[in-house]
Amino acid sequence: MSEAFVLDASALLCLLRTETGAEQVAEILPQSVIGAVNLSEVYAKLAEAGGSESQITRALGVLRLAIEPFDDEQARIAGILRPPTRSIGLSLGDRACLALAKQRQSIAVTTDRVWSRLPANLGLSVRIVR
Repeated sequence: MSEAFVLDASALLCLLRTETGAEQVAEILPQSVIGAVNLSEVYAKLAEAGGSESQITRALGVLRLAIEPFDDEQARIAGILRPPTRSIGLSLGDRACLALAKQRQSIAVTTDRVWSRLPANLGLSVRIVR
């Protein structure tokens, strides 16, 4: 069985901006999804950088990346992750990505090195691409 991946906003932004680690994200893109919460973060960052809604939508559409809604199970998982991740400063978006990855039994992909400090007992699989 091939691995499945859930992209954090930082991983998708890395790809779109062709930053260090973009090649790794491009490699796994066909087996990847992104959650709606993280997609919203991507739209926000690109809009803040001057991208129009239509430009951003076109750029994302080319990727053909599956988008998963934020559901009640993910909300529960993300909420429960707050206490053990608070000390490393994970945001709701970070925890939403991890919750989707946990729900799908997939690997969460990020550029955020602080994720390497996630407690091992959380049962999460993470790949940091830079």
